[in-house]
Amino acid sequence: MTEFKQIIVVEGRDDTKRLRLALGDVDTIETGGSAINAATLEKIALAQQVRGVIVMTDPDFQGQRIRNIIRQHVPDAQHAFLPRKAAVPERSGGSLGVEHADAIALRKALASVATPDTLAPTLITQADLMTAGFIGGPAAKHRRERLGDILGIGYANGKQLLRRLQEFRISQTDFATALKTINEEVNHD
Repeated sequence: MTEFKQIIVVEGRDDTKRLRLALGDVDTIETGGSAINAATLEKIALAQQVRGVIVMTDPDFQGQRIRNIIRQHVPDAQHAFLPRKAAVPERSGGSLGVEHADAIALRKALASVATPDTLAPTLITQADLMTAGFIGGPAAKHRRERLGDILGIGYANGKQLLRRLQEFRISQTDFATALKTINEEVNHD
């Protein structure tokens, strides 16, 4: 018996192999990469109705694209975000991927799944993001990446960050706590 009731949606066979090696007997649906088709979306929707799904795509542009497509068709699917640094291949030249993550990173990502809620109001504003150094400035990309890791919502570019904070109902308190952690890390370096 698998420890995950839900079916994990991944991009390809190598992701499934890594999850099974790291976590044991887990059920997956493979999207076939960015060429996700209507039949796969129907399969994901059915799986959501029967057992629930957790979307765990690569932390790159294509992974986000697939995640967005699934979110349009299965808005109540849960999402697990793997930090970019945990998805780096051992050999240079490869792309970021779930298949490169170790068991600890996979378990941690799957332990903090979230469901987007597009109706959730947030009191965090674009101005807050600019003031906190998440938009504009030389360190903004690194700060957004770290924020996504701390909050478990994955990396988002400057345009997507506010929407991601809203979708995953990040409170001002959680945002402030994460910001404090990031600022303390910067001060220790």
